Amino acid sequence: MPETSLMLLLKIAMRKFIFFSLIAVSCSAFAQELNCKVTVNADQIQTSDRSVFKDMERGLAAFLNSRKWTSDTYKQYEKINCSIFLNISRMPSIGSFVANAQFTVARPVYGTNYETVLLNFADREFEFEYYESQPMEYNDNAYINNLTSMLAFYAYTILAVDYDSFSEMGGNPYVQKMLTVVNNAQSSNRPGWDALGSTRSRYALLESMNNPQQADIRKGMYKYYRLALDTYQTNPAQSQEQILDVLKSIKKVWGIYPTSVLVSSFFDAKFNELTNIFSESSLNVKREAYDLLTSIDPKRTVYQKIIGN
Repeated sequence: MPETSLMLLLKIAMRKFIFFSLIAVSCSAFAQELNCKVTVNADQIQTSDRSVFKDMERGLAAFLNSRKWTSDTYKQYEKINCSIFLNISRMPSIGSFVANAQFTVARPVYGTNYETVLLNFADREFEFEYYESQPMEYNDNAYINNLTSMLAFYAYTILAVDYDSFSEMGGNPYVQKMLTVVNNAQSSNRPGWDALGSTRSRYALLESMNNPQQADIRKGMYKYYRLALDTYQTNPAQSQEQILDVLKSIKKVWGIYPTSVLVSSFFDAKFNELTNIFSESSLNVKREAYDLLTSIDPKRTVYQKIIGN
C-alpha cells in the first residue's frame, strides 16, 4: 500500500473516533477536503456597489471547498477546518484589489473537543482581480491568474500542514504542489512569488517548507500533534517532554535561519497553547520551557505566566 494511503487511513481512523458520536450516517463518502470560511472586510473601500464583496466571499469559498485537491477520499466530517480573513485596503481600479489575508488552519485533538491551530499565516501581498460572478479558473500546470494561483497555493499549504501533523513529513506531496504553483506564478511579476521579496512571502513559506535544513521543524510537527497533544490527556508529563524536544529542534533551525517563516508562524499559532501547556508542568520543565521560548520568541511577554504560576 502506498505511504500516502497509510497516512490517510491513520487520519481517517482518528477523526472517525473523535467525531463518530456527532456524525450522521448519511454523510457523503466523497466530499472535498476543505471546510474553509471566507470573510471579506472592505470597510476601507469607498464604493457604492458593496455586493461584489459578498459575492467575493461566496466565490472564494466555493473555489476552495468545492474543488478536489487530492486523490484521497474524505467524508464530510473529515474535512480540514480553515479560514481566510481578507482585509481589503485599496481598490486601485474597478475589479482590482489590494489586501492583507490571514489564513488559519485547525485540527482536532484526539479524545477531546479541542481544536488546535496548525497554521496562522498573514499574507500582506494579496493582490488580485475579481469581478462579480466571474468564473474562477485554475490549472496545476499553468498560471491563469493571480487570485486562483494564490488560493491554490494556500489550499496545498493547508493540506501540507495537516498531513504533517498525522505522519512525519506526511505533507511532502502537497509541498511539491506548492512548489509547482510558485514556479508557474513567478513569471507573472506579481508580489509574493519572488525569491528576493519579503521573508514572510508565499515564496519564503514554500522555501522554508521545502528546505532540508529546516526539515526538523516539519518533523517536529508530527511529534507535537500526534505524539504529544493527541496523548496529552493520558500522559501530560510525557507530552510536555515531547514538546520540549520539538522546541529544541526549532531552536537549532532558528540558530541557522533566524528569519525562518516556519519558526515565526509556529509561534504565531502556538504561543497561547504553549503557555497553557507548560503552566501545568513541573518546576524544572517550566524553567526549561520558559528559557527556550523566551530565547526563540522574545517579543511575547505571555510566557511570563509559565513561571509565574
